[in-house]
Amino acid sequence: MRKLSFLQKQIFHLIFQIINLLNNKRKMWNLAIPMIEWLAYKAIVDKADPVDWGGKREREDKFYILFNLLRVAFKAYNCGSPAVRDRMVNLFIHGLLVGNKEKMERFYEQYGMTPPAFITISPEGRCNLQCKDCYAGSLPKGLPHLSARVVEQILQEKYDKWGSWFTVISGGEPFMWNDNGIDIIEIARRHPEQYFLVYTNGTFINEYTANRLAEVGNITPAISVEGFEKETDERRGRGVHKRILTAFENLRNAGVPFGISLTATANNAEMLLSDEMINYYFDQHGVLYAWIFQYMPIGRGVDVSLQVPPFIRKKMWEREQQLLREKRIFIADFWNGGTFTSGCIAGGRSRGYLYIDWNGNIYPCVFVPYWKDNINELFSQGKTLTDALFSDLFKGIREWQKSYSYMRPPDCRGNEIRPCFFRDHHQQAHNLILKTEANPGYPSAKEALHNTDYYNAMIKYDEEIAQVLDPIWKTLYIENRETIAKT
Repeated sequence: MRKLSFLQKQIFHLIFQIINLLNNKRKMWNLAIPMIEWLAYKAIVDKADPVDWGGKREREDKFYILFNLLRVAFKAYNCGSPAVRDRMVNLFIHGLLVGNKEKMERFYEQYGMTPPAFITISPEGRCNLQCKDCYAGSLPKGLPHLSARVVEQILQEKYDKWGSWFTVISGGEPFMWNDNGIDIIEIARRHPEQYFLVYTNGTFINEYTANRLAEVGNITPAISVEGFEKETDERRGRGVHKRILTAFENLRNAGVPFGISLTATANNAEMLLSDEMINYYFDQHGVLYAWIFQYMPIGRGVDVSLQVPPFIRKKMWEREQQLLREKRIFIADFWNGGTFTSGCIAGGRSRGYLYIDWNGNIYPCVFVPYWKDNINELFSQGKTLTDALFSDLFKGIREWQKSYSYMRPPDCRGNEIRPCFFRDHHQQAHNLILKTEANPGYPSAKEALHNTDYYNAMIKYDEEIAQVLDPIWKTLYIENRETIAKT
């Protein structure tokens, strides 16, 4: 459980009060940012408990990712529709800084763990595009989808019982989902207490959809691109990039904050973080944030060689640190960014997450395609989403997280810049999945579990990545954990 000291709580509340005072005074926000930043640095880097927050370099990483996210919220407020501005201050920033501590504490008293912070739901498996190597690309046609009733029950439970105000929507293509006239935007309207990040290909965001998003105010689309026009169209289809630029324009005009989602492979990893790429999307097209997903060999046409090579992954980490600390933009890479989250967040970890697909299967992670429980079955039995947290699969992952890095003293933590349970520590993942007899989510996941060549290639990758990244962890995060100067 990441605890806040009394002083930290007071500082975060003070920051939120300052932001409240600035509500509807947009011209003063930029003047207040240095003071807010100083207070946040004090709360996280100078005053945080090392057992909960890590050594000084790790606390600095947490400070930069958090404050860069606050900068995104400030920009979204300044450029947003009236509903977006209201949701930014009264929901997003409040949730980020204050949260719902009482519900979380009640959960901890009952279950002995802090609840997950959010969930990812894919209510719809269908997509209008056929992108090469997509993890959803191995799925059969004629897929089921989650009912609106089940989606709303999930959202209500996680908010009421976990105090979770943030939800990620993935797919398939989320804007294709519709259950008896209820779509994703209507779901967001019905749940104004929650904020939604929607991963989308962007092709359905016309002027009408953008205006609806502006009216609800609690959705931000993250639109998938593969690079510039050439790279995006090669993977997603001819003309898709132009449709994405139109979606950007519609969102800007409506006052809806948006970002991009990037899939890094052996072929494009360095380009995705280039100055040209950052300037093109952030400066020219108004993108506010970027999520990087390093290629995971689990979908259609599994190709382990497409993983970002270890030496390129090291260069990515160095560049990402530069963008966070010097450029001050929000760019998150789950595989290189374990210091932001104290390691792997899968398996319903405290302050972590879980994933539910269109069949209702409940996975520890979007990229760990093995499950033990189904939300439709749990609800039909009078059980809850919380019951899924205590399967042997989920508990096994959380036990590994604690043995590796989570909540351990700074000098005893495993390398959090190779945090991924499934890829960076594949042997442990493989053994646990077999031991718990978890169900594969689709045919390629079943094949991967018993394919010797695949297993050996993943183990080889893990050994190589450890050789490249462990010296960084030892030098910057262990040996110098209390001597890193403020950047």
